Amino acid sequence: MEYKILGRTGFNISRVSFGCMSLKAASSQDNEAIIAHAIASGINLFDTADLYEHGENEKLLGRALRGRRQDVHISTKVGNRWKEDGSGWEWCPRKEYILEAIDGSLRRLDTDYTDLYLLHGGTAEDPADEVLEAFERLKDSGKIREYGISSIRPKVIREYVKHPGIAAVMTQYSYLDRRPEEETLALLEQNNIGVLARGAMAGGLLAGKPAHGYLDMDAEEIADRVMSFRNALPGGLDPDLAAYQYVAAHPSVTSVLAGPRNMEQLQRAVLAFSGKQLTENEYRDILNSVRPNVYKKHR
Repeated sequence: MEYKILGRTGFNISRVSFGCMSLKAASSQDNEAIIAHAIASGINLFDTADLYEHGENEKLLGRALRGRRQDVHISTKVGNRWKEDGSGWEWCPRKEYILEAIDGSLRRLDTDYTDLYLLHGGTAEDPADEVLEAFERLKDSGKIREYGISSIRPKVIREYVKHPGIAAVMTQYSYLDRRPEEETLALLEQNNIGVLARGAMAGGLLAGKPAHGYLDMDAEEIADRVMSFRNALPGGLDPDLAAYQYVAAHPSVTSVLAGPRNMEQLQRAVLAFSGKQLTENEYRDILNSVRPNVYKKHR
C-alpha cells in the first residue's frame, strides 16, 4: 500500500481509505471482518458520519476498531441533525450544536478523540466564523486533531480555504465528475489542504453498471463517456481499478475513498493500489479522452 501526507496535518494516509457509509449495522460480524482485512491490507483511514443510520454507523466502526484504535485514523462528520420526529434531517451548522454533537460521536466511536472532524456539507449562507470557532475549541480541548469540510460546492470551498485552520476537504471526484479539476483541486493543492476524493466509481457507472442519467448528463452521454474512458486505458488494466487510479493520479488528491459492501469490493479497491500505477502519459491520455464537465451551480 502506498501512503501520502494529508495536507498540513502530517497524517500519513493510505492512498485508498475506507468510507463506512455502505456498511450496515445489522451485519456486525461481516463488518468487523471487512474492517480487520482493510487494516491488514494497509488501509489506515476510516470515514463515517453521525448522520449514517442515526449514528449506528459510528457505533459499528467503534466496535470494529476496539484494540486497533492506535493503528488508524478516524474521520467523522457533523452538521446534519436528525429531527425529533424522525421524519428526516435538517442542516444545523451552529457552534452550539457542533460542540454538543462531538460528544455523541466520540461515545459511539468508543474513543476520546477523532483525527478528522468534517462539516458535512455547507452553504454560502453558513456562519463560517462560528463553525470555525467551534472546531478550534474542539481542537484545543483534544477532542479532535484536525478539521475540514465535506463539500462539492466551489463557492463554499473557496470561503473555507481562506481560513488557515482548514486541513482537509472531502469532495466528489471521478472520470464522470471532473468538475473539481476546473478550479477547486488546484486551489486546495496551492493551500496545502489535503483532498479526500469520494465517488471514484461514479455510483458504479465506471464499474459496469448500465448507463443512466448522472449529474446533468443523460444515459447516452454517460455511455459515450464510459466508452471513451475504456478506450483510453492502457491494455490489460481493468476499468474499475483504473477508476481509482485516475482519481489518485491528480496531484492534489491524498486518498481515494472506497465504499466496499463486501470483502470482494474491498479487495478490488486495495488491488488498485497494490501494483503498477498509471504512467504520466497514460494518465494524460485518459485526461484528454473527453472534454471535462464543469460546475453549473454553486460557482
